[in-house]
Amino acid sequence: MVLANRHLFLAQAIQHIENDIAPVVKTSSVFETQSWGKTDAPDYLNQVIMLQTDLSAQVILQKILGIENILGRRRDEKWGSRTIDIDILFYDDVIINEPGLHVPHPELHNRRFTLDPLVEIAPGLVHPVFDKNILQLKSELKDNLIVKKL
Repeated sequence: MVLANRHLFLAQAIQHIENDIAPVVKTSSVFETQSWGKTDAPDYLNQVIMLQTDLSAQVILQKILGIENILGRRRDEKWGSRTIDIDILFYDDVIINEPGLHVPHPELHNRRFTLDPLVEIAPGLVHPVFDKNILQLKSELKDNLIVKKL
């Protein structure tokens, strides 16, 4: 799969999010990350954005799935190369465990590629399951994948 211009996919995703969900309140830097889960895949770009919306997490998820589809996301292989992968990391301090929707994201505390950008925009944000802020979670992180700020 050709991933084309990774920066363009990020920019297009943010534009769709702003048009379809809510204005972006904060954005992290863009980070380049070794592939997680499938080590022979190309490096990815990761970025965290913060929104303020009255939409429910379920509605946001449906809109996100639509945006991924518009941008060519295909779910052919677990952890396989993809044009875009948009996740809901947090929804305020709400805990959601429903089929297809788990918030906070169940793996974010184990992944440097989510914690590094989160530290930039919300270091004091408290994870409602672990009752620790993002800086604390990052200090306990065992993930050794290379994550570079671009």
